[in-house]
Amino acid sequence: MSISELIEKLELQMERLINSIPEKLRPYFQELDSMFTSRAILLYGPRGTGKTTYLLLRARENNMLYVSGDDIRLLQHPFYDLAEEILKNYSGIIIDEVHGIKDWGTIIKNMYDSFPNKKIWLSDSSSVLLRKSVADLSRRFVIIKLPLMSLREYIYFETDTVLPKIENVFDEESLNIAKQILKEIDAMTYFNKYKEHGTRPFYIEGNFKEKMMNIVEKTIYYDMLSILENVSENHYGTMKAIITHLLFSKVPTVNVETMTTEWSIGKPKFYQLLQTLEDVELINIIDYTEIKKAYTKGAKIFLADPTLYYVCEGEVGNFREAFVAAMLKEKGKILASKDETKGDFIFNNLTLEVGGKNKKPKESHFVIRDDVDIPFKNIIPLWMLGMMW
Repeated sequence: MSISELIEKLELQMERLINSIPEKLRPYFQELDSMFTSRAILLYGPRGTGKTTYLLLRARENNMLYVSGDDIRLLQHPFYDLAEEILKNYSGIIIDEVHGIKDWGTIIKNMYDSFPNKKIWLSDSSSVLLRKSVADLSRRFVIIKLPLMSLREYIYFETDTVLPKIENVFDEESLNIAKQILKEIDAMTYFNKYKEHGTRPFYIEGNFKEKMMNIVEKTIYYDMLSILENVSENHYGTMKAIITHLLFSKVPTVNVETMTTEWSIGKPKFYQLLQTLEDVELINIIDYTEIKKAYTKGAKIFLADPTLYYVCEGEVGNFREAFVAAMLKEKGKILASKDETKGDFIFNNLTLEVGGKNKKPKESHFVIRDDVDIPFKNIIPLWMLGMMW
């Protein structure tokens, strides 16, 4: 197949994909619109959150051709030669799953330098891939994250209601917004559904559990291969064991000594696997300090997508803290409290206690509880954290 014939097939494929885009779209896409102003962009985020859908939406209006890096047809020609032909007739190129292209970092750098008037938009599941491939690419590209779907977005999918955002749940104005929301919707009812399946828009298609398990498998066996070097079956087994342990352990952490012994793996490699699991958005490592250590398991480790505790019928008692960590991580740096008698987390110099029924403030600034729907004094309902975007 010649390059021109391949481009024709890619054009037809893009049209088919655009025509299959669902009518209802994530409200967060409107925020992305204001960010997509640069000619060089990397959109990253967890699998299944809508990156492909968004890029396809923007492709036609920007006269850009969409290609997927894991399309085996791209192997027929050197990718640079293909991109060069595409850019003769298009204002730019969108490359989804960019790490599927061999030596993509060098190719993208050459494209960026050779076509200064063309747009190059990339997507992948982890921004670490960009930093790992070519160091100076991160200075050329604007890096944008598409987070998990929020409760606010889930309510929109369920009801067509666009509710106001609560961008800072800890200020006084947020209490007024929350009370306004509760006049329109039973937030707790929707939150109880959301926490079981609401973090990714494909839930509307059904089979959420099966699709989530496929995402975990593909992230471990496909994405990890692009980041780590010298990965063995034992390493894959170790990563799956870490995920399984976190799913069912009442204590949100891992025993390094035990796991390295059971899996016959050195500690440096084990810590590397932990860090990479965080890089690909499978876990959140919450430490006591912002200072990044070479080898750390942090103070607490949660599944990055809290719905997995319900999907896999795991230790749902960890959902509360996992949800707090996932939501606040998108808004700033969240740390573990060094003194748990005072609280669970530190966020923006505020001490936070997280719990259920009758949880007391201890010495924290705020208590985040899952058994209340209306905020009062220093008590914040858990659902409010799902309204920040």
